[in-house]
Amino acid sequence: MEEINITQNKINDYSELCKPISPENAIGRISRMDAINNKSVVEAALREAKYKMAQLLLIKDKVHDEDFGKCLKCKNNIPFERLIIRPESRLCIKCAK
Repeated sequence: MEEINITQNKINDYSELCKPISPENAIGRISRMDAINNKSVVEAALREAKYKMAQLLLIKDKVHDEDFGKCLKCKNNIPFERLIIRPESRLCIKCAK
């Protein structure tokens, strides 16, 4: 749940940063180009955060299933440390490579 809250906060922050830059905003040509470049980086981060949120919500519903924490490919247990770092993981480190 903590990771879901953190990811939701990131989505909110990135969404705010992705708002269009008003042409009336006199920031200069170079600064405007910089802002446009930064906006595309933030948009990519937003897409990734939304994908992670979808994965986390999917895992949240499956956390009590008997096969939770098992690799989808090899059926071995996913190391607990991996689940702590990436709770949305559905593959062990070996199969994820």
